[in-house]
Amino acid sequence: MDTRNFLFMFYGFLAAWVIVMIYIITLARRNSRLKRELDDVKRLLDVKETRAEDRTASLPHGRGSVQG
Repeated sequence: MDTRNFLFMFYGFLAAWVIVMIYIITLARRNSRLKRELDDVKRLLDVKETRAEDRTASLPHGRGSVQG
């Protein structure tokens, strides 16, 4: 086999690996961004639940309780 063919094969594999590595880095960055966003949503939900509990606890008896 001609050495030129091996050179083209090397460049082809190199290009494929570069594309795969760029894709993996992109996925990792997206994953970390999504984790941060999910943590923000969880934190906001906790704050909202805490405020709702505080509001319910501050109501006079009978108003904040569930009748059944």
